[in-house]
Amino acid sequence: MGQRRRIIAGAALAVASLGALPLLAGASAGSPAGSAGRSGTKALDDTVHLNEIQTIGSHNSYHQVPTGKEYDLRHQFLGDADQALMYQADPLAMQFQNDKVRQIELDAWLDDAGGRYSDPLLRKLAGNGPYDPVMDQPGIKVFHVQDVDYHSSCLTLVACLQQVKTWSDAHPTHVPISILMELKDDELHVGTLPIVLPEPWTTAGMDTLDTEIRSVFSPGDLITPDDIRGSHSTLEEAVTTDGWPTLADSRGKVMFLMDNGGAKRTSYLNGHPSLAGRVLFTNANPGDDDAAFIERNDPTDASIPTLVQDGYVVRSRADEPTQTARDNDTTMRDQALASGAQWVSTDYPRPGMAIGFTSPYFAEIPGGTVARCNPVNGPVGCESAQLDTNYTPYVPPPTPTTTPPTEVTTTTAPSESVEPAGGATPVSGTSTFTG
Repeated sequence: MGQRRRIIAGAALAVASLGALPLLAGASAGSPAGSAGRSGTKALDDTVHLNEIQTIGSHNSYHQVPTGKEYDLRHQFLGDADQALMYQADPLAMQFQNDKVRQIELDAWLDDAGGRYSDPLLRKLAGNGPYDPVMDQPGIKVFHVQDVDYHSSCLTLVACLQQVKTWSDAHPTHVPISILMELKDDELHVGTLPIVLPEPWTTAGMDTLDTEIRSVFSPGDLITPDDIRGSHSTLEEAVTTDGWPTLADSRGKVMFLMDNGGAKRTSYLNGHPSLAGRVLFTNANPGDDDAAFIERNDPTDASIPTLVQDGYVVRSRADEPTQTARDNDTTMRDQALASGAQWVSTDYPRPGMAIGFTSPYFAEIPGGTVARCNPVNGPVGCESAQLDTNYTPYVPPPTPTTTPPTEVTTTTAPSESVEPAGGATPVSGTSTFTG
């Protein structure tokens, strides 16, 4: 069992151990979208391609932390071991407008009949009453782990995607937004604890996933495998020869990526060779027919620059929850930025996002732009400052003078002034995060 699963199991044990104990009482204003349409007007739009830029992504972009009794229940048992679960993402529109995020991650759970996840165990034991009735409705749900880490800023996939579309429609000159989908159905068994058994992902369930995405986004909103493959026999042949569309053809659009490999990737490909008719780009291996997107979460992986040069798009990680920020260790971040991975994912896209500790750590594109010309394959004439100007600086709220002991603050101001992320420089080191 990996570190994340151990923490989750521990959280479940906390619920079991403490359940019998007496319980305690008790979209942002944006910069103008400009007059340019989806094709944009700048000269660079016709020369810079989707895969020739680099942007910041957010990890588990919906994730919220428990507060009050729920926090007490989990923390009393786990102590500092719950730190890996104590990170919180801003609302999606705020991430796009104020955090300069252009790649998000959503964990998706099938709920074909509805109601499977409507009564989380941690919530029940904390005595917090009924959950949102939307959880009783059929449809894919979005959260981290059933029963013990369930808080989300958007409870259903459709609701999350509607937030993305609303912001995108209001800012049609943004560079493409990528949405990484992790299809979840992991079972969690801890003693006799009544933890919900997830609905397993099948090919039919993945058809539902595509249908829900298409219910929100029209064909003109999407960049799909069919769009990229064109007349080529395989998707892999297309991206390594003709490549990806220009910004002129991709501004204001979204694309979907699959985090999973293995059996889930195989199921998604079933009946759809080279992803014909599908919405998501699968997490494939170089040379596979469906290879266009390749995930390399370890930014020290020496293959990333070569993959970028070969025409693939790559996602990597800047930090691990939450130790990287606690240590203010920029090694992983700087390696990821230097690697040329098109999306560098973080839990800290702006200063002041630490919960329960202070740190100057955050991850942004060097120079502070929304996007930058890719350090590995960016073309001559590319200007980072012109790639995406849809950004309003975040103004933090006043720091409260006191914080109740059972509350978890959503933002914690650093104890010292925060400097912008430095230039990307290759560094040595290894990352053990794989999820």
